[in-house]
Amino acid sequence: MQLTINGKPAHFDASTFSVENLVTHLNLIGKRIAIECNGEIVPRSQFSVRQLVEGDQLEIVGAVGGG
Repeated sequence: MQLTINGKPAHFDASTFSVENLVTHLNLIGKRIAIECNGEIVPRSQFSVRQLVEGDQLEIVGAVGGG
């Protein structure tokens, strides 16, 4: 499956892949992140059920603390 993550092409050897699988694959479990898929924010509660498809464009951003 070919995806675009933060503007860069990424290939995965899976025909079905959830956002949760992607988070695990990228070692982002437990991190404060937001994920947008094709211009739409994916709520964390939907990570396990939101399936990615060929050509999806994702933006992954991390929360930064400070003041």
